[in-house]
Amino acid sequence: MTDSNPDVIVDFIFEQGLLYIALANIGGGPAYDIAVKFDKKITGLGGSKLISAMPLFQRTEFMPPHKEIRTFLDTAASYFAGKQPRDIKTTITFTDREGKKYSNVIKHNPGIYSDIGYTGEDLSG
Repeated sequence: MTDSNPDVIVDFIFEQGLLYIALANIGGGPAYDIAVKFDKKITGLGGSKLISAMPLFQRTEFMPPHKEIRTFLDTAASYFAGKQPRDIKTTITFTDREGKKYSNVIKHNPGIYSDIGYTGEDLSG
C-alpha cells in the first residue's frame, strides 16, 4: 500500500484495567464500506453486549485517514473471568475512493493483558 491508500485495522487496547476495541484507518487515504468479521463471538460489559455484532463492525460507510473509533469492551477482570476468547482472528474488508478492494487479516491475543497489573487493582488477594 502507498501512503495515499487506506489501511484499516482492528486493535485491542488495554488501559488501566479496561479493555477497548478500536477500528482505525492507519493509512493515508479514506476507507469506504468497512466490514469486520470476527472468527469468535465477543461479548462485553460483563457478558451483556455482543460486541462483535455491533453496527460499527458490521458496516462503517466512511473513515477518513488516521481516524480511530474506540468502543469499551469490558474491564480486564470481567473479560478474563468470563472465559472470553483469547485468540481472535479479524478479517477487515474495505475499499478506497476508486472502489479498489482491500482485506486485512489480523490475529489478536487479548490474553496477553490478563496478567498485567494496573493502578487501582486489588493486589492483596
